[in-house]
Amino acid sequence: MEINIKEIYEKYNALLKGHFLLSSGKHSQYYLQSARVLEYPEVAEKIAKALAKKIQSQIEVDTVCSPAIGGLLIGYELARALGVRFIFTERKNGKMELRRGFEVKPNERVLICEDIITTGGSAMEAAREIEKRGGKIVGFAAIANRGICPDKKECKLPKNLPLFTLGNFEFETYEPENCPLCKAGSTPIKPGSRGNQ
Repeated sequence: MEINIKEIYEKYNALLKGHFLLSSGKHSQYYLQSARVLEYPEVAEKIAKALAKKIQSQIEVDTVCSPAIGGLLIGYELARALGVRFIFTERKNGKMELRRGFEVKPNERVLICEDIITTGGSAMEAAREIEKRGGKIVGFAAIANRGICPDKKECKLPKNLPLFTLGNFEFETYEPENCPLCKAGSTPIKPGSRGNQ
């Protein structure tokens, strides 16, 4: 089942244009608001099934884990499509933790799932929390990535593990001190889960 993820984001007005502060700390003229796509369960299911099809032929997964809050909906749907358990990590005092009584068995094969991968920073925080509890990270998944992972030096994901996505959005990103939008007098907004919209 081939799907065009850019068309889906455009159809649901989820490809925003403006001046945005990303979770990575970088600035961008574009933002992918996955919640607008995933608010429709039938669309979330379709996306998850397409992603699961790519994953099933490559690796074995016991559990899907998502960093809250952005990865929760797609992570849950992906776990359902794969027929496996779903857990999530969340921030407490700025630190990603596995809470709510979730446990990980020794060598349990865990796939980390995000909505969008930029540098992979949040995904790696979740991965470290799983590994600390004895789990084995077998790969990473996201609806799409922003053109940094897996190849650019800013990517924090390990090179020896697969990254499964349905598309690649290559948008220019800027360090705050080099952002042309800031230099033009614009102030970035943070529309994600840790922001103001």
